[in-house]
Amino acid sequence: MSKAYVIGNITITNADGYAHYSARVPAVVAAFGGRYRVRGGIATTLDGQASDARHVVIEFPSREQAQAWYDSVDYQLILPLRLNNSTGNVALVDGMD
Repeated sequence: MSKAYVIGNITITNADGYAHYSARVPAVVAAFGGRYRVRGGIATTLDGQASDARHVVIEFPSREQAQAWYDSVDYQLILPLRLNNSTGNVALVDGMD
């Protein structure tokens, strides 16, 4: 079974509101076996157009675990805190064997 990754490129539009999401999401991620591999940090654009996006990479044991995390009641309860206080995109990507 291959690992799976949730990859987000997020631009925070309301730091105070986003902070409520950021404080609550790690416990939900951990409950589904997820581990942060990237969470913010300094990013250097090597090619293409620079952006102010915050980069996030979360590793899950499997695609099923990642999808279960995203679909869970606990995550869905806090998801509006991200959606209402940021823009960007989040993708579920299969890892390589």
